[in-house]
Amino acid sequence: MNRRTKTAVLGAALLLTAAGAAAAASGTEGSSKVSASGTGRSPEAAASAGQRAREAAALTGSAKLYRSGGDDITFTFDAHLAAKHRTDPTKATGTFEFSHYVGGEGGWAKVRVDCLVTGGEVAVVSGVVTGSDLPGVKGKRLGVTVHDRGRDDRLGYSWATTEGMGPKNLPKCVSSAPFEKVEKGTGDFTVLPWNPPL
Repeated sequence: MNRRTKTAVLGAALLLTAAGAAAAASGTEGSSKVSASGTGRSPEAAASAGQRAREAAALTGSAKLYRSGGDDITFTFDAHLAAKHRTDPTKATGTFEFSHYVGGEGGWAKVRVDCLVTGGEVAVVSGVVTGSDLPGVKGKRLGVTVHDRGRDDRLGYSWATTEGMGPKNLPKCVSSAPFEKVEKGTGDFTVLPWNPPL
């Protein structure tokens, strides 16, 4: 094979290689867009769809409250407001539970959520007691406020300034300021901020 023929063959091989690499890059880019969204939409469209699917608000997690007297007080939350109910916090679902024991004496309650409003790091949730060993509490509405500050969370509750677990007709999503501190190392409350269309 003479020199001119070798040069032509080598040039053609380089062009074919470059064209193949460009096609592969184009195919990879296209496939990454498909896998990113799962529907062939652009990453931007997929992100937008993901935002629409995100739940409107949430309060989750568990922690013990700090008490110098050694009281064992635990609150646990699993409260959610679905994206489709973004404009109505009273459509929130889920539960929260709490217990308070001192020297083996005390009680617990489980609450069905009926309202959830969150803003920034703060959540207010309310619900009706569905189960408890505390006398006269079942069927009452209670409210709790959580301030999500990492491992230094705070908490308040509607019965902070009332006698017993009153009042009798507490409105939905009503509670007190989060004046209680969680016990060091136990705070893992997480608040998902509510962003209603304003």
